[in-house]
Amino acid sequence: MINNLQLFLYKFNFKKKPLPITKPICMTIGLLSDTHGYLDDKVFLHFQDCDEVWHAGDWGGVEVANRLAAFKPLRGVYGNIDGRDIRDLYPKDLIFELEGFKIYMTHIGGYPSKYSLAAKEVIEKEMPNMFICGHSHILKVVSDKKYNAMLTINPGAAGRHGFQLVRTLIKFEIADKKIFNMKAIELGTKI
Repeated sequence: MINNLQLFLYKFNFKKKPLPITKPICMTIGLLSDTHGYLDDKVFLHFQDCDEVWHAGDWGGVEVANRLAAFKPLRGVYGNIDGRDIRDLYPKDLIFELEGFKIYMTHIGGYPSKYSLAAKEVIEKEMPNMFICGHSHILKVVSDKKYNAMLTINPGAAGRHGFQLVRTLIKFEIADKKIFNMKAIELGTKI
């Protein structure tokens, strides 16, 4: 896509050199969940080039939210263990649009054919392109054919509390109604 400045420069370029091809502007997203009050410093290293950070609930305290919000623009929802401090800052359900995607985030959501009743109602009403949840502490990315190939993402648990053996995050790029370079990131064991 050629912007106005490139077009202006091209018109006055007497040698008529080819214009550089510009790649679509994309956003890099860092996704985590279930920190349960513990925020590993490695999160900041892995998410340093992110445009936004998203947290899918069970923050475990406002300190985690404050550190992430001071680092990058932050979106999130509260989880079942979160107290009033987090519930006053973040909703139970978050629906927004970004780069052509309608995104629905909640903490307790489930997976294709096993969605929670509350999540299923919202999914059927809103028909998002992407559904993000936490709670299970199991990293999973799956497409749901029943809902127009809606991408369901659970980043697993980034904190030390829970049964997971490895703490995980997800990072991806989003542009022009497409997801690129999705990576599962292991932070190490929970101990």
